[in-house]
Amino acid sequence: MNFFSYKISKILIHILFWTLFIFVSLFYFSDYYWTENPFLQYLSILVSIVYVNDFVLLPYFVRKKWYAIYILIIALISFLATQLYCNFFAECGCSVVKCLSDYLWQTIVPIIFFSFIWMLFRYLEKKDEVEAIEKKHAEMELKFLKSQINPHVLFNNLNTIYSYSLEKPAKVPELILMLSNNLKHVLYESNATFVPLEKELEFIDNYIKFQEIRTEGIKTIEYRKNILQQEHQIAPLLLITIIENAFKHSKMHTKIDITIEVSNGVLTCICANHAKETKTSIGAKIGLKNLKKRLQLIYKDTYELTIHDDTLYIVTLKLELT
Repeated sequence: MNFFSYKISKILIHILFWTLFIFVSLFYFSDYYWTENPFLQYLSILVSIVYVNDFVLLPYFVRKKWYAIYILIIALISFLATQLYCNFFAECGCSVVKCLSDYLWQTIVPIIFFSFIWMLFRYLEKKDEVEAIEKKHAEMELKFLKSQINPHVLFNNLNTIYSYSLEKPAKVPELILMLSNNLKHVLYESNATFVPLEKELEFIDNYIKFQEIRTEGIKTIEYRKNILQQEHQIAPLLLITIIENAFKHSKMHTKIDITIEVSNGVLTCICANHAKETKTSIGAKIGLKNLKKRLQLIYKDTYELTIHDDTLYIVTLKLELT
């Protein structure tokens, strides 16, 4: 709810309260109030008290956190206003105790009610401010994490093109075209919080083709896809972290097994490889740390990331797609 919605809600609440308050005061005790009690004259003073409290007293004392002093002042104002009503407007000649028992409710009820409304809307507005700050912080953190991913992806691709320009220059045009498609996805399409699943999978397909050329004769790649629905959205550059690590930390002359499945709105990505001797340090790599942070920021409780570190290093990611 935005600022204007809060304002409109507060105005409606104030109008409804005063309407009900006047109705109860004038019609529930109709004969007495119309013939003997100038309630409508006192109403103007009562409204002044309520809105001085709403716009001056409450903001000041809550900001200072002088709650006890505020309560004493409100009690004193209610007492004096009730005595004013009894002795000047109603001229009932009542004792102080009788006056309070008969008329105090007319003063104290609006003050208490609107004080509660003021504190309620202040809480809601502060809550919205905190949520907006947290959202902005999350967006900034996501941008920072993605900025760490982008150069890493491009660096690997450029290294491949450089090596092929020396060894197999005929392959360079194909690699440059693949790199161009990767650049488009990384620099432009991945700026959104979510991208079409189809686009992200095209990026993964292209990346794996790139790696198949680069690791030809060095590593065996087994890549399987089983996508039942393509119309989902996914946060960009999540899967690439897992897949890159599989290539980066796998032993020479071993198989890298990659499986991506989508069923009933749940994506499952499994990467398995024979890790190098330094496999125990893989979990501490920046890529996986960033992946965990991004998953927590975007998917919260709708994902599951497991790492199996044994003969095979297996990373499994399951997440609910939008």
